[in-house]
Amino acid sequence: MGEESDRRPPRMDDVAKRAGVSVGTVSHVLNHPERVASRTLDRVNRAIEELGFVPDRRARALAGGSSALIGFVVLDLTNSYFVDMARGAEEEAQLAGMNVVLANSDLQAAKELTYLHLFDEERVAGILLTPLARRDEQAWRSAGWRGELVILNTEAEPDRCSVVPDDELGGYLAARHLIEVGRRNLVFAGGLFGLAPVANRLRGAERAVAETNGAVRMSTVVAGGLRPHHGREIGRGLAERSPADRPDGVVAAADLLALGIVQSLAGDPTLRIPDDLSVVGYDNNQASWESEIPLTTVAQPGHAIGQTAARLLIDEIRHPATHLHQHVRIDPQLIVRGSSVPASGR
Repeated sequence: MGEESDRRPPRMDDVAKRAGVSVGTVSHVLNHPERVASRTLDRVNRAIEELGFVPDRRARALAGGSSALIGFVVLDLTNSYFVDMARGAEEEAQLAGMNVVLANSDLQAAKELTYLHLFDEERVAGILLTPLARRDEQAWRSAGWRGELVILNTEAEPDRCSVVPDDELGGYLAARHLIEVGRRNLVFAGGLFGLAPVANRLRGAERAVAETNGAVRMSTVVAGGLRPHHGREIGRGLAERSPADRPDGVVAAADLLALGIVQSLAGDPTLRIPDDLSVVGYDNNQASWESEIPLTTVAQPGHAIGQTAARLLIDEIRHPATHLHQHVRIDPQLIVRGSSVPASGR
């Protein structure tokens, strides 16, 4: 080796020279080893090991379209629901010999777009996305965006696959549970109503109330977001209401929001949870079962959603000519804990 090659990382031509083969043969060893004779394969692999050659996976993907990476842009990693999705996608990808690279948009449209472009520039095999679902901010809706993109948690157009929980059913289950434990003055507490999942949960809760033919009423309280501090603001506002105007049941659009409501009312003798006020969250976030008062919640099948979405994406990547776009809906499940059932009803 010359002095120049000693100073730089080894390249494919260095491997070819050491093994006594062409650069094309080295490429076959890296990308299609089944096409190479065993003796040649051993010789090239020995040269790779001796030189410490590290293949440029991005260059290989550009050359052969054979990237084994899936990019996953997740909406909010503080919510274990989305972590469950990532785990499900990772398990499914590994079964197919692929890997998942995770990015957190943190409920910010600009970060979502940045990561989408980054994954596209890096030529990952495909992208999974739990989008910030305001239609005017959805870069993935552009006709010019790449094909191998599966949407999770939000409905997609007919020309893309999507996997969603039935959020309207979840909102219905939450409100119906409160009605069944005797609550008659409900509040739907939510933020970011431009997010399709939040809007669908509200629609489901409204349907459950409508079935009572006026026996139950429900109002809406709008928060600035879906984090605990937004919930604490809502809880303080409920406590400041006159006794006649206070609700006896809350459907919160997310567990972290419900957690903040519970925290803000801790120790309040006039609005005790669950005796005076029943609270139901949404997502079955880890916070829901670690709360001082365990939260009743609507559990979303995050793991199954991630698995299903990855399976659809891998099929689209590997069988583009025969792949059929699917829109899969998976039912949530109500989990009853201590925040919603008053002592008299247990």
